[in-house]
Amino acid sequence: MSNGSSITQFLLLAFADTRELQLLHFWLFLGIYLAALLGNGLIITAIAWDNHLHTPMYFFLLNLSLLDLGSISSIVPKSMANSLWEKRAISYPGCAAQVFCFLFFIVGEYCLLTVMAYDRYVAICKPLHYGTLLGSSACAKMAAAAWGSGFINAVLHTANTFSIPLCQGNAVDQFFCEIPQILKLSCSDSYLREVGLLVVSLSVALGCFVFIVLSYLQIFRAVLRIPSEQGRHKAFSMCLPHLAVVSLFASTAMVAYLNPPSISSPSLDLVVTVLYSVVPPAVNPLIYSMRNQELKDTLKKLIQSAARVS
Repeated sequence: MSNGSSITQFLLLAFADTRELQLLHFWLFLGIYLAALLGNGLIITAIAWDNHLHTPMYFFLLNLSLLDLGSISSIVPKSMANSLWEKRAISYPGCAAQVFCFLFFIVGEYCLLTVMAYDRYVAICKPLHYGTLLGSSACAKMAAAAWGSGFINAVLHTANTFSIPLCQGNAVDQFFCEIPQILKLSCSDSYLREVGLLVVSLSVALGCFVFIVLSYLQIFRAVLRIPSEQGRHKAFSMCLPHLAVVSLFASTAMVAYLNPPSISSPSLDLVVTVLYSVVPPAVNPLIYSMRNQELKDTLKKLIQSAARVS
C-alpha cells in the first residue's frame, strides 16, 4: 500500500480467537457499557431534576457525565459488534470518525477535570469569592472552553493522522482506532508532523496536570487549617471523589502512552488501554456518588419517584 488513500478499511485487534472468549468479551463489555449508561444517566437526570443541585460543582459533574458517555460510546459498541459477529474490520471513514470522537470526548474530559480542580480550589480556599468567581456565566464559559479544547484537538489530530501516508499494512494493534497504533502503519519519517503535534498536546496536558496538583496542594493546606473535624470531613468529601477520578484517569493514561517499548506487548497494551478508555466512564459515577450525600439523597428520591409513577 503506497498511501492512506488506497486503504478502504482497517483491521482492529481481536480480543480472542476462540468463539467462547469472543462472547465473553462481548458480555463483559456489554456489562461495563450498561453500567456506564446507567450510572452517568442517573447522575445527569438527578442533577437536571433537583434544583438544589443547580450549583457549579454539579454543573461540571453533569458535563463530565456527558463526556464519559460520549467517550465510551465512541469505541465500545463497535468492539462489541466485532466480537459478536466475529469481525475485525472498520471502514476508513469509520476509523477517522472514531479517532475524532474519542479524542473530542477524552480531551474535553481532561480539560473539564482541570476546571473542576479550580472549582474545588475556589470553594475551599476562597469561599467568600465563590459566587463572584464561579457565577453562571463563568461556569458556562469554562465548560464551553473544555468542550472547545476537545473539539480543536480532535480536528487537528484527526486531520494530521489521516493525511499521513500509510505503507505498513492496515492492521491496527488495538481494539479501536488509536493514533499511536495508526502511526505505526505510517511510512518512514512521514509521521514527524503528527509527533510534533502530539508533543504540543502532551505539553498542554502536563500543564493541566501541574495545575491540578498545585490546586490540591493549596486545598490540603487550607483543609488542614480548618479547626473542626466536621469541617475537615466535609471539605475532604467534596474533594476526594474528584481527586480519585483524576488519579484514575491520569495514571492509566500515562501508563498507556509512556509505556517503555522494552516491556510493551500487545496483551499489556490492550489491558492498559481498557483501563484508561473503558473503565473510568463506568467507575466515575460510583466514585462521585459514594461520598456525596446530596447526590445519594437525590438519586434515592428520583428512584422512589419513578417507582411511584410506575
